Amino acid sequence: MVKKVLAKAYLYILLAILYAPIILIIIFSFFNTSLFTFDNGFSFEAYKSIFTSDKTPELLAALKNTLIIAVVSSVVSTIIGTFSAIGIFCLKPRARKVVENVNQLPIINSEIVMAVSLMIFFVTFSFPAGYFRLIIGHISFCTPYVILSVLPKLQTMDNNVYEAALDLGANPMKAMFKVILPILTPSILSGFMMAFTLSMDDFIITQINKGAATGINTLSTYIYADARIQGLSPFWFAIFSIIFIVVLTTILVVNVIKARRDKSVRKEVKA
Repeated sequence: MVKKVLAKAYLYILLAILYAPIILIIIFSFFNTSLFTFDNGFSFEAYKSIFTSDKTPELLAALKNTLIIAVVSSVVSTIIGTFSAIGIFCLKPRARKVVENVNQLPIINSEIVMAVSLMIFFVTFSFPAGYFRLIIGHISFCTPYVILSVLPKLQTMDNNVYEAALDLGANPMKAMFKVILPILTPSILSGFMMAFTLSMDDFIITQINKGAATGINTLSTYIYADARIQGLSPFWFAIFSIIFIVVLTTILVVNVIKARRDKSVRKEVKA
């Protein structure tokens, strides 16, 4: 009994620590203040100022840059990560273990170390500054997460399905696209969402590798530059709230689709 109470208390405390700040930001985004008071009364002024502030052009440019980099890097990471996971899965057990451990190095490695390493790499080989460096950098740290998302599904998949497709006349390429990839679709979508979220959220790698002369800012670097000079304006609370709601909604939709797909597959197996 005591263990159950302590376990639940630990869970609730952990959830409170994680989500209370986010809930507070959402609440105070409707009171047009960054001082955490209710003196200004309830209003949508912070949300309106996103489109009417003198910072709006720079904000929209940063948002555009963020989406371009996140979409391109997450799509490429998903393609590379998916086929890399299939390749890793097909390796012999010892080689697979080695490659899996190597794949985890960018994940467990300090982000500042990776950022500086990428900067040295880009400068050494004269990579053009700007979008190209940022997209390559984001692909490099997003791909391992896609691999980790797809590999578990491959490990639980029935290998006989692929062999059956070959026996029924499909060539390896057709069996890959008609059988294997549809089975992996939920994991691929999860990997894509993870890569997209990580790319949008990244600050250190982007800040170090964007190049001062390019003038490129993402949301994270623009927030840092703006807050460092004059603190957080109220409209930032509104932006944070919108980003959180959009990401949360997208993740819920993907998970619902995945759950429905798994349910339909279980029904087909029982039938």
